[in-house]
Amino acid sequence: MSRYYYSLSKDHSFTIRGTAKLLNAASSRYGGDWHSVPHTHNHLELFFIVGGKGQFLIGDQLHPVDANHLVIINPNVTHTEVSLNALPLEYIVIGIEGIELDTGGTSDGQFSILDQYESAEVSGCLRNILREMEQKNRGYEDVCQAYMEILIIRLMRTTALAVPAFPQAASSNRQCAAVRRYIDLHFKEPLTLEQLAEEGHMNKFYLSHAFKREYGISPINYMISRRIEESKYLLAETDLSMSQIAQLLGFSSLSYFSQVFRRTQEISPKEYRNSQKSV
Repeated sequence: MSRYYYSLSKDHSFTIRGTAKLLNAASSRYGGDWHSVPHTHNHLELFFIVGGKGQFLIGDQLHPVDANHLVIINPNVTHTEVSLNALPLEYIVIGIEGIELDTGGTSDGQFSILDQYESAEVSGCLRNILREMEQKNRGYEDVCQAYMEILIIRLMRTTALAVPAFPQAASSNRQCAAVRRYIDLHFKEPLTLEQLAEEGHMNKFYLSHAFKREYGISPINYMISRRIEESKYLLAETDLSMSQIAQLLGFSSLSYFSQVFRRTQEISPKEYRNSQKSV
């Protein structure tokens, strides 16, 4: 009798279980009423082009796609799809949370478009996910998750794609740092959370969560803190009036400036100026 015994390596370099989570799946076909606009998600999207021809607008560049192409869009990357009316674009898309794919230094790590040579295996996994989600038999969530993990691992085996260590943390760190730098340069302007999210290529709700996790303060409160610190300098070192300082630093009114200053410094702007003159 011949017996073959195999054991798993202790170094699970491809392990994504517990990190990546399948969020959703959909099948779409272009129609006359399809009006897709540039948007972002705080999760990865993977598109398999089933048929037709079209383009993906990623950032500010168009990229042609047709049947059997696989398009991978990393989290917080602005994108949309454009179809050719003569050959309507048709695709399957899944959303995956908690992961991004390292594209090996290409496209600034934002996306990858593969001329998929394993289309049968790729489309098979995706169609199985769609079928399971449609039928919702017992345990379908676990089955869908398993198909997604198989698909990601096969991609890492056969392409330059990889899962970097702590992918979303690294990505959000870079984006939050960029937003913080933008605030440091423009805090005197009337910034909104929507503007900051656009600068960071992030969903505004995800930006609020990630920025506070990174710096312990929300983006808007960080902007206000920068304004207050600047106002303390102007109060102490210049003869500008309170109204001029409030206007210069982007506060909507003198009363709002005074209210925010007192709340954060436990003293009014006038009292602060007087205290600095007596030093």
